[in-house]
Amino acid sequence: MEAGLISQESGLRFLPIRSAALRGRNVLVVVRNLLTLLRGIYEAWQLIAHEQPDAILGTGGYVCVPIFLAARIRGIPTMIYLPDVKPGLAVKFLARFASVVACSVAESWEYFRAIRGLQFAASFQPEAIHPKSPQCIVTGYPVRPVLRQLEKATCRAAFGLSNDLPLLLVTGGSRGARSINQAVAALLPELLSFCQIIHVCGREGDIGFLEAAASRLPVDLRQRYQCFPYLHSGIGETVSMTNALGAADVVLCRSGASILGELPMLGLPAVLVPYPFVHQEENADYLVQHGAAVHIPDGAMLGPGQPSSGPLFQELQRLLREPNQRTSMARSSRDLAQPNAARQLAELLLALASRRGTA
Repeated sequence: MEAGLISQESGLRFLPIRSAALRGRNVLVVVRNLLTLLRGIYEAWQLIAHEQPDAILGTGGYVCVPIFLAARIRGIPTMIYLPDVKPGLAVKFLARFASVVACSVAESWEYFRAIRGLQFAASFQPEAIHPKSPQCIVTGYPVRPVLRQLEKATCRAAFGLSNDLPLLLVTGGSRGARSINQAVAALLPELLSFCQIIHVCGREGDIGFLEAAASRLPVDLRQRYQCFPYLHSGIGETVSMTNALGAADVVLCRSGASILGELPMLGLPAVLVPYPFVHQEENADYLVQHGAAVHIPDGAMLGPGQPSSGPLFQELQRLLREPNQRTSMARSSRDLAQPNAARQLAELLLALASRRGTA
């Protein structure tokens, strides 16, 4: 997927390196993956020798382990960026070798506090960066600059939407979120009685049962519902994820790392349903604690009775029917925005590169 995105949206080269996870697998798989990891370290060693980087940026996951270990051996300064609130095992491991740990939010420092020698920097100061004095620095989550310039009316016009009804954006990422899709299908008649919906349902085939549910609706309600398997970011396209975000009044989604940047930048109230098997709960709770979102567990969306009596419908109805509630949450969300995150990450990386080899 990364190779495809890079070829579509940039002129950068994509150079794959072997890697594999070691935790939570049987002995034979661990041995095989360890051999794969060693091959990846050798490939990373060769890549660094050929490219001669002055600094390296990693964004977590076991795929970063070979390049960071090879960089440590070769004396190349590194920066690991944690987009989520809570780091996974790979990020916590790599933070012990990194010259800089960059975080989206200050709350992440609690997970790194025990790392020997790592200092928390309360303010962003690139001139203080030194490869041999590791720091943990809050930069924010980088977002596309175009998100700062969106106009709701223009974005709605791109989808042919009315300005008279609030808009709910439902999204689950490129692969979608089946439990959310099923819950929305069950609630379509009730939701569309007072709002419009853009639904990005993923590429796993859920569009079939969603379109079937929409086809059973009266014509006036069916016209308020637009469903897409996927929307690209918006480069050269009108019907895009960028315009969907700009058109929305409320978002129903998972709580991957991007919510920490995109929702605050747009001031969007959200109903968050974290995917239960990764570190999404902490992301959701961060926005909830700051008054910018509502958190509903994945298994509790529809409740035990009628779907329209469940917590998902009740929260969506409250936000979509009550503009004052949306306004309050939108204000709280905007207060969390860090529009200079991408620039700060770039300046940190440049500062590292410029100080390579200093004593």
